[in-house]
Amino acid sequence: MGKRGNGEGSIYPHKRNGVKIGYRGSYTIYTSAGPKRRYVSGKTREDVRKKLTKAMSDRDGGFVFEAGSVRVGEYLDRWLRDSVRGTVRQSTYETYGHMASKHIIPALGAIKLRSLTPMHVRGFYRERLDNEDRKCAPATVRKMHVVLQKALDQAVSDGLLPRNAAKGVKLPQTKRGNIQPLTREQTKILLGTVSGDRLEALYVLAVATGLRQGELLALKWEDVELEEAVLRVRSTLTRSGGTVSIGQPKTARSRRSVGLTGQGVSALRVHLSRQIREMEEMGSLYQPGGLVFANEIGGIINPSNLRNRSLKPLLQRAGLPKIRFHDLRHTCATLLLSKNINPKIVSEMLGHSSIAITLDTYSHVLPNMQQSAVQALEEALK
Repeated sequence: MGKRGNGEGSIYPHKRNGVKIGYRGSYTIYTSAGPKRRYVSGKTREDVRKKLTKAMSDRDGGFVFEAGSVRVGEYLDRWLRDSVRGTVRQSTYETYGHMASKHIIPALGAIKLRSLTPMHVRGFYRERLDNEDRKCAPATVRKMHVVLQKALDQAVSDGLLPRNAAKGVKLPQTKRGNIQPLTREQTKILLGTVSGDRLEALYVLAVATGLRQGELLALKWEDVELEEAVLRVRSTLTRSGGTVSIGQPKTARSRRSVGLTGQGVSALRVHLSRQIREMEEMGSLYQPGGLVFANEIGGIINPSNLRNRSLKPLLQRAGLPKIRFHDLRHTCATLLLSKNINPKIVSEMLGHSSIAITLDTYSHVLPNMQQSAVQALEEALK
């Protein structure tokens, strides 16, 4: 019989205190720390042969789970550094890092990765929901879960673990945030009040296109076709370390073309004329970044300034309820759906990743649409 090759298994009698108690098989696996021997045992040589054959097959097929003494905290740090950084937006990377360092690692970091169980994860989530000193909102716990599950998915994919301990753990329900769209009459009051304002076109487009605040503030003139009455969404604002900058949209569906109303085109033409005058007045101090909606020197409008220095005073002057800028997006969607515009069209216009999000978000509008459909059907069958 020839000599065994490197890594092949072997079977031999297993003895305890000099007494044979069965058979044992050994084989070699290769880890980042170097080769290691692994063992299987059984009562008969045939039992061990079958176990050894399966173990070596799993090894050769990449199904060897070798987390060793690596702990959850150490693995999360490595995962963020090697697998996440550079593959997602900087703001997403920072959010993942915050969830890991602030919550997950302090609670689970000392546990060996291979010893982590669904019970550990479930207890961690419950503690974060119930502990008065470190109490977190259900939405925050769900963010922790996203990070932990993604990291453990990577560990499974790398062959370090046989299963993901976060999979199947029931998550807390989150309450839907209240949306406060303006009514048709309130929208007219808002646009009437903002008429002549430096940012009139911004509010007109917010209502008429449904663009997100970040998409509007990152919009450039090169993405606007006034003659064709269309604009293209190709950028959005992102935050990194407290700094606001222009980046790529988060999803492919966020990249889209949106038609402009006549009012929107007119407002943009007036806005462009005003902006050209500002550029001439500022001279070399103006920053030519090509932004449609820029501050007085051409830079990015800070969202906080927009909220506190523009939107709040505007709502107060108009005698309208206190709403978020994002509620203007909801206003656009609600007005369209109330006019029986196909939800698929509304979804594409808003840049939702799926029509399900549109239907779920604006379900309050659908009953009226269904009633209109019933009436239309009745008229068609008369």
